[in-house]
Amino acid sequence: MDNQLFIKAYNLIKSSVNILVVIHDNPDGDAIASACLMAEVLSLIDKNYTLYCQSQTNLQFGFLPHLEKFTTSLINFNFGLIIALDCGSLKRTKLEEKIANRLPHQLALEIDHHPKIEGYADLEIRDPAAAATTEILYYFLKANKIKINKNLANCVLTGIMTDTSNFLYPSTSPQTINIASEMLMKGARLPQIMENTWRNKSIASMKTWGKAMSNLQINKTYGLAFTALLAEDVPADATEEDLEGMSGFLSNLDKVNGLILLRELKDGKIKGSLRTAKPNVDVSRLAQILGGGGHPRAAGFTIEGRLEKTEKGWKVI
Repeated sequence: MDNQLFIKAYNLIKSSVNILVVIHDNPDGDAIASACLMAEVLSLIDKNYTLYCQSQTNLQFGFLPHLEKFTTSLINFNFGLIIALDCGSLKRTKLEEKIANRLPHQLALEIDHHPKIEGYADLEIRDPAAAATTEILYYFLKANKIKINKNLANCVLTGIMTDTSNFLYPSTSPQTINIASEMLMKGARLPQIMENTWRNKSIASMKTWGKAMSNLQINKTYGLAFTALLAEDVPADATEEDLEGMSGFLSNLDKVNGLILLRELKDGKIKGSLRTAKPNVDVSRLAQILGGGGHPRAAGFTIEGRLEKTEKGWKVI
């Protein structure tokens, strides 16, 4: 990527007084790690900042720096700079109106690895080929000669590992592996990351995985696997990270082109997760038709309705 963009972004950060760092709702490991990385950078240069997420951040990421600083409410919107990280769409911040209608002196910086949906930022750094947003932030650190300490290394590696399902997804590139290796040399704690992101599944979440597997079917016409979870199938303590990992795991099913996981939410909506391990299949095209988006190999959408099981399969009503 263009180093000048990273340098310009850092100059913008250094010249700003009050900074808001925002990530998407129901955040995954990459979003949380990206925000914690930025918080570490801002702390190192003594900047006043706020970390915001509309949803509660998962305590499993408590080993990351500054996680305790996240807030789910904003008293005012007096920010000179808004930094949106890992947000495929502005609406996922739940601050779309405030950000889109910000005052002329309020600037927005977006750093993301999802394909572009809308343009709103004064400065945008985007690379859909990157395995994770923290991978892009690694290049931000390098371009600006910011010394990578243990906190920063943990953030970079956590984002990469969670967004590649421990290097299993096709988005993992040779550069991704090289960055991960460097982060280990910089002090990232691989055992701790694994313990908190992969080996922490509760009995309730594992039962949810079992329910999804028992509902699994294959549409032979399209070579597409699909499964569904009703709202009552998902226990209260099952996290978004648990469920995202399930989609990726099921997409490795033999002799299918991809997977659709439909999950009933408690607010009258249905969340769809699409995954594929096939390099010639682009599931984001289907997600876009349904109002969502994402990457060619991993995408999602949310629609109104609820799920009903019929003799012919699942139906959205």
